[in-house]
Amino acid sequence: MDRDGVINQRIPGDYVKKWEEFIFLPGVPEAIALMSGLFARIIVVTNQAGIEKGLMSHEDLEEIHQKMMECLHYFGGNIDEIYYCPYKPDLDPFCRKPNPGMAMEAKKDFPEIEFKKSLMVGDSDSDIIFGNRLGMKTILVGDHNQNTFGDMLAVPDARMINLPAIAQYFHDLNT
Repeated sequence: MDRDGVINQRIPGDYVKKWEEFIFLPGVPEAIALMSGLFARIIVVTNQAGIEKGLMSHEDLEEIHQKMMECLHYFGGNIDEIYYCPYKPDLDPFCRKPNPGMAMEAKKDFPEIEFKKSLMVGDSDSDIIFGNRLGMKTILVGDHNQNTFGDMLAVPDARMINLPAIAQYFHDLNT
């Protein structure tokens, strides 16, 4: 899943640069706890160009992620790994969504991952295209009407309002 806009509040036109700016979206810690019992792995893939722009360091991002994980563990949730791309989109780096670099890293670390049996949850068209390119099922969260990323069409398999709704759907499906 993506981070900004799915797990925490996105800061329009800016980046979450320190822990004090990180705000969980309502119900997300509980949703991730519920999902932890439903999915074999939960992986976060997030573009973080604020690093290349000099707005934050790798260490700043690691601290944010460490504290996020501590909070999620408190609620009984688990994220197996967080992958991030620190680069701006101008040179189209392989690690930056919608390119598959972070998925390839995850597959290397967790060889049992099968993309065709995976789910990508994101709030942007680049997240959906990322999942589409890898053959994943995709869910677009939020209430926006975008459906193109440059000249690429983003086609989600489903749209849901937020991560808690997704967690509840899969919980109900499995009970």
